[in-house]
Amino acid sequence: MPASAFAAETLRGLTVAQGNACMGCHAVDRKLVGPSFQQIAGRYKGDPLAATKLVKKVKDGGSGVWGAIPMPSHPSMSDADIRSVVDWVLAGAPSPK
Repeated sequence: MPASAFAAETLRGLTVAQGNACMGCHAVDRKLVGPSFQQIAGRYKGDPLAATKLVKKVKDGGSGVWGAIPMPSHPSMSDADIRSVVDWVLAGAPSPK
């Protein structure tokens, strides 16, 4: 995939995150209720199973990984939208330039 197409698809994850209440608990670069997207990217950097783990976490929710506050499940988000958000996060949660 050309770099420009990859950048556009990666940034689609930001748009999806903004449209699905993700920003109510997460910010790009600072902790809110949950960890920042950049903290998540750092924790999973180099983990070949990171995308699979995070897709499941977004879909099913969970607790105990980042503290006592549980992450709610997001069963109504499409798999494609979840994957877009996860790919954007794992790319370091870049902002548009």
